[in-house]
Amino acid sequence: MSTVEAVACCGPLAAPTLSDEQAEATAAVFKALADPARVRIVNVLATSGEPVCVCHLVEPLGLSQPTVSHHLKKLTDAGLLEREQRGKWAYFSLRPEAVETLAAVADMKGACCR
Repeated sequence: MSTVEAVACCGPLAAPTLSDEQAEATAAVFKALADPARVRIVNVLATSGEPVCVCHLVEPLGLSQPTVSHHLKKLTDAGLLEREQRGKWAYFSLRPEAVETLAAVADMKGACCR
């Protein structure tokens, strides 16, 4: 299963049941978000109206550029981010499908998106 498929396979936590595949995919998303720096990256990207350059994440996060790049790779590999190369810099944004999936997974009211 690719990482993009994993995000698509996540199941709402309030669903009556989750298949093994849905549970594994949902756990993979939570694992990718299980670091405060990654949660802050998602917050910055969620509140930005446009893709954000990795160079603009270093100072707000208080981390070195290689550390920020490591966290961005983890989030990208999990299927949560899109990466766009512009010259020597990489720009990141949240994948629209990932945002919808995260909202559905966290929906504890039982509403299912699928």
